[in-house]
Amino acid sequence: MNYYFYKAVNIDGSLIDGIVEAEDQAAAYEDLTARNLRVLVVKKASKIAARLRQHFISRRVKRGDMVECIRNLSVMLTAGIPLLNALEDSIEATENRSLKSALTDAKKEIELGLNFSDALSRQRGIFPDILIRLVKVGESTGRLDKSLTDVADHLQRIEDLSQAIKRSLFYPVFAIVTTTGAMIFWFVYVLPKIMNVIQEMGVELPLITRALMVVSNAISTYWYVIIGIVILCVIAIQIMRTREKTRYYYDYMLLKLPIVKLIVYNKLLALFAEQMRILIVAGLTIDRTLDIVAGVIDNLVFRRALVAVRENVLLGSRISDTLKDHNIFPPMVTRMVSAGEKSGNIDTQFSFLSGYYIKRLDDISAKLGKMIEPILLSIVGLVFILILMAVLLPVYDLVSKVGKM
Repeated sequence: MNYYFYKAVNIDGSLIDGIVEAEDQAAAYEDLTARNLRVLVVKKASKIAARLRQHFISRRVKRGDMVECIRNLSVMLTAGIPLLNALEDSIEATENRSLKSALTDAKKEIELGLNFSDALSRQRGIFPDILIRLVKVGESTGRLDKSLTDVADHLQRIEDLSQAIKRSLFYPVFAIVTTTGAMIFWFVYVLPKIMNVIQEMGVELPLITRALMVVSNAISTYWYVIIGIVILCVIAIQIMRTREKTRYYYDYMLLKLPIVKLIVYNKLLALFAEQMRILIVAGLTIDRTLDIVAGVIDNLVFRRALVAVRENVLLGSRISDTLKDHNIFPPMVTRMVSAGEKSGNIDTQFSFLSGYYIKRLDDISAKLGKMIEPILLSIVGLVFILILMAVLLPVYDLVSKVGKM
């Protein structure tokens, strides 16, 4: 599939633009025309540019706003309110402009004869794939209200997971940034002034003082080189993340780096369990569920393991048996899944695993704070001891010389 940028005029006469996914330009034009759009421009876009655009568009809608909107729709449908009326009420209640616009467009599409799921699929930059898939399931089973409730619960769990990751990263990042800033301030601003005063006294500087002066002068003189190196490192990491040839090694490295692997690994396990739970609840088969989850997981090491698991399931193996063949899945996961297969409640087991690994991320957050604080304090203490020695030793030599005169 390819991505195409388009500009078109909708049925209200408004000029709109966006991205459409299609086999070729003709298929993209046909798809847009089927939406009752008067197409002005259709041109091919690079996958990176298209995904970046979709990423920034989707970021305009907070997950909390999406959860609230979906839950409100579910409540109104459960109460017997027709879908179009429920959408109209949701549009009025929604404050987020991007979400309001997407809901309005979806409502117009439904009025023109499209299913709710098809109308949502036209707004993939806003509405997540899991919502579109489960709405389609709800339409086929006649339980759209339940499907929306399941999606709202799912997105809330994903939000809990996201918040747990942020909590685990906030204190370490904050502590490292503030500590680094304080040391740079001392080396660039405070230390040179003190050293100038000492040099004017004509005191011979000891080795530690001269060494710190060299570091201070290097930071002050070549600060742009340091910033350039940091930028190049960030660019190199981004290139590793986007190129398929290097992406696997980047993802593998994340699962091996100390501290980082704790956060990444538990996040992947929580996301895997939650995605499996919601899709099994929606009535999808295990092999189809694994196929979808493999597409959602962004870590290639984990994804390849899931693809291999799915292939074995298609050959007749039980999911718990084939999970054991991959070291990336801990014994607890395989045991819980095996118990779920035997009891017929595999969705319940995945629900437990999802909550368990989200809780582990919270625990990791607390442990990281307790572990990093003394390390940073030790580093800062050592640096300031060196600075004090660099300042006080020349002063002590000067005082000694004055005392001998």
